[in-house]
Amino acid sequence: MERVIQEMPERPLPRRERPEWLKVKIPSGENYARLKKLMEGQRLHTVCEEARCPNMGECWNSGTATFMILGDTCTRSCGFCAVKTGRPAFLDTDEPYRVAETIARMGIRHAVITSVNRDELPDGGAALFAETIRQARKVNPSVTIEVLIPDFRGVAWALLLVIDEKPDILNHNTETVPRLYPRVRPQAKYERSLEVIGRAHERGMVTKSGLMLGIGERPEEVLSVMRDLHARHCDILTLGQYLQPTKEHLPVDRYVDPSEFRMYKEEGLAIGFRHVESGPLVRSSYHAAAHVGADAGGVPESDRDL
Repeated sequence: MERVIQEMPERPLPRRERPEWLKVKIPSGENYARLKKLMEGQRLHTVCEEARCPNMGECWNSGTATFMILGDTCTRSCGFCAVKTGRPAFLDTDEPYRVAETIARMGIRHAVITSVNRDELPDGGAALFAETIRQARKVNPSVTIEVLIPDFRGVAWALLLVIDEKPDILNHNTETVPRLYPRVRPQAKYERSLEVIGRAHERGMVTKSGLMLGIGERPEEVLSVMRDLHARHCDILTLGQYLQPTKEHLPVDRYVDPSEFRMYKEEGLAIGFRHVESGPLVRSSYHAAAHVGADAGGVPESDRDL
C-alpha cells in the first residue's frame, strides 16, 4: 500500500486548470428536455440539478434521475454543497405521491431517492422517506429503490422508519475524512455517519457510502476512512472528484489523477468492499442500477475491466 501511495503524482495540477478528464458536455438531448419538463411539471427537485452533477446529461438521457425530497432548502451549511441553506417553509406531504407518479411515467427500474437535511423536524424527514418508498412500490412493484439518507441527527428510531420499508440499498455518505469535518461538514459527526452504516447493516441492509476527493484530504486518510467503513460492514463505496460549485464554496485543493482513483478502487476491492466505483466524475448515484447486484456477490459491468 505504501508503495502505491509513493508512486502517485507528487504535485497536483494547478487549482484553476481543470484537466481534460473533468470536462463534460452541457446537458442536452431530447430525453433530457423531456425529463426536465416532467420534473418541473410535478414540482420536483433532483440532486442532479441542485448539486450541479457533471453526469446529469448522461444519466437523464439514459432515463434515470435522483429525486431530492423534503424540498430544496437544507438546514445545514456544508462547505461543498450547492443546495441552498435556510429554514424550510413547510413540509410537502404530497411529494411522495408525485415522486411515485413520475417514477411510473419515466418507466425506470431503479430509483434513487435522496433529500436535504431537515433538522427542524423530530424525525429529520424519515417518515417522508418511508412514505416515498411505499408509494413508489405501489405504482411500480418491480422497481428497485436506493435511498441516500441524511444522518437524522443520530435518532435511531428515525433511521428505523426508513429501514423498515426495506430499500434495496441504503446509502449514507461520509463525504470526507474526519480531520476536515469542521469546515466541510460542520453540523455532522464522522462517528455518527459510521453508526448509520453499522446500524443499517445490523438490520440486514445493503449499505453504501461515498467520499469526494480533492478537498484537502491526504491519501492515507482516505484509506483509513475506507477501512473504517468496511469495519462497519459497508458493502459499496463511491469516490469522485470534488468540484467547487460557486466561489462561495470551499475551493478545490487539487485535481486527483485518475491513477490515484484506480489505486483506491484496487485497494477497496482488496479490503473487501463488494463494489467500488472510483473515478473523477463518479458521484453517489453513478451506475447506481449496477450496484443492486453487488449484494449477491456479482461483479457489475463497471468492475470487470480492472
